[in-house]
Amino acid sequence: MKRIAACILLLAALSATASIPAQAQRTSTAENMRRSRKEAKQQKKVLKKMSKKQRKAMKKYQKAQRKAAKANRRTR
Repeated sequence: MKRIAACILLLAALSATASIPAQAQRTSTAENMRRSRKEAKQQKKVLKKMSKKQRKAMKKYQKAQRKAAKANRRTR
């Protein structure tokens, strides 16, 4: 029974999609430009965040190296 209901629902959704004109389904160039700018901005934000994490990790590593070198000098 559930399968039949799912098939009918799927068929109704497909027929509703087919009834919309193809031109209305396409996105305009302005919409594409807006979407691509938004995605580029988000990509830039993620890249900036990852770069900041990497810089922080490098700083931490360098600090540990300095500390280890300082400890080595004291033991000699």
